[in-house]
Amino acid sequence: MLAKSGALGNGGRAVCVVGPTAVGKTALAVALAQRVGGEIINADSRQVYRGMNLGAAKPTAAEQAAARHHLLDLLDPGESFGLGAFLIYAADALRDIRGRGQAVIVCGGTGQYVWGLVNGAGLPAAPPDWELRAKLEAEAARSGGEALHRRLAAIDPVRAAALDARNVRRVIRALEIAQVTGRRPSEFRPAVGAPPLDALVLGLTMPRADLYRRIDARVDRMMAEGFLDEARGLAAAGFRLGEGPLNSPGYRELGRYLDGDLTLDEAVRQTKLKTHRLARRQYTWFKPTDERIRWLRADDPAVGEQAAAAALGFLEGRSPGAL
Repeated sequence: MLAKSGALGNGGRAVCVVGPTAVGKTALAVALAQRVGGEIINADSRQVYRGMNLGAAKPTAAEQAAARHHLLDLLDPGESFGLGAFLIYAADALRDIRGRGQAVIVCGGTGQYVWGLVNGAGLPAAPPDWELRAKLEAEAARSGGEALHRRLAAIDPVRAAALDARNVRRVIRALEIAQVTGRRPSEFRPAVGAPPLDALVLGLTMPRADLYRRIDARVDRMMAEGFLDEARGLAAAGFRLGEGPLNSPGYRELGRYLDGDLTLDEAVRQTKLKTHRLARRQYTWFKPTDERIRWLRADDPAVGEQAAAAALGFLEGRSPGAL
């Protein structure tokens, strides 16, 4: 049993716990925080929103009591939050945690946030416009991504030439920047970012079929614990299920149930399938071949000891972190 080691945060290092949804990141991060004397920075794009507790798999009250968490419940679901805001809040949390001599543990499955923090990314050119983004996504669904790419080419041929028309998400982001700023996206250059984070990146993984079973069991547990009531309460508060941050597995489908478009059984079934798809997307950010990640099997009974040994060795300067 490894002993808890205090004051490991003074060296400026951090441990990141990453991987797909439902793999067990939060439980491992809390256990690590207790073992090394650390605090947790949330790197999940949905857990920053108030009221999205079950649907975003936010750390429970017991988990938050067991280890101090940062970047939870920052704003309402109708407000915008993205990489730029995350980097600002995370930088403040890093200073706060290190100022008290605690170890930093970053935990989440939003790859853009994790790698932006690890690599010291610059801030984006413009904040997201969720309403515009939804309209462009609907247009792409109707007319195809090529139509949006042609529109971008008319506005900014330089940026359009750099983007594949099949990458609809990035084409939409370029159109969004043009709309929000009134300038060509190609005029923007990456801002000077924060220094790269000296980090050990621990990735949790497991066989895909086992992960899907774990996801399905978690969705069933969420429903038993009141996920439908949570979704109904958000809708009653004026937030549109299926838009902005609520355009994520579960809220979208339960919104369709509340609108009478799906049965509850079908909404739950679709939530499971959409969450499987989310897990696959997260693996594109955290690839098994990525040498920056030290992968651990989440279903190994010794995973906690393995993670603690790696974290302690890194925080004490006895082993390297991300390449």
